[in-house]
Parts: sequence; structure tokens; C-alpha cells
Amino acid sequence: MTDRGNGAEGREDTAILIPLHEARRERLDLPISFDRRELDQLLRLYGRMVAANEWRDYAIDHLNDRAVFSVFRRASETPLFQIVKNPKLARKQGAFSVVAAGGVILKRSHDLARVLGVFDRALKLVQA
Repeated sequence: MTDRGNGAEGREDTAILIPLHEARRERLDLPISFDRRELDQLLRLYGRMVAANEWRDYAIDHLNDRAVFSVFRRASETPLFQIVKNPKLARKQGAFSVVAAGGVILKRSHDLARVLGVFDRALKLVQA
């Protein structure tokens, strides 16, 4: 897209497109948050893990630079896993990542469903 307005007929300047929701967030200094679709995926996974008796509590933090969904075995402990949404990394490694308790990044991607695939169990062959 070339900008030819305001006497710039001889130059070949390119315009930088900024998504409207990012511009509004920066202008209003709103914290980063999970949208409805992302929360649906996160809470569906949480419900499945609670039914498997692996997780018992969760917390959602909306910070200025990222949103964090933390899961706990007990409320008094440190989180087992953190699912982080960091829009500044969206063009590089991906906005979503799963971080283990020790700080190790288990998976990083542009798609939340792909990141949550870390928690899917692989089928095992059982011999009779």
C-alpha cells in the first residue's frame, strides 16, 4: 500500500497497518485479556483436568503486557502450569505459550488450541 497524499508523488513510502484493537488498547492503556473463545478453550481444558483429579484451582491475571491463566493442584501452592498470552510475541514465536512450574516453556505457538495440545494424553497400547 503506497501513500501518495500530501505531496508525496515522487516517494515510495509504505504505510504501516496497525490493527484497531491494538491501537485502542495502547491508547487507553488497557490490560491484555483473553477473549471469549480463548476462555472457552481454557475452561474446557480446566474442566477436563479437574474431572481427571489433576487440577483443583485456577487464577486469571490480566496484566499490562500479558494475560496469564494459572492452574494449581492446591490453592496454597505455586502454579503447576501457566498459559500465557503475550501479543508482543505474536509475530515472532507466537502469542501463546505454556510454562511449567520451573519456568520451562513447554510449547509456544500462534494458535491456542495447538498450545493446549501439550495436555492431551497419548494413547497407549495395552496388551491382554
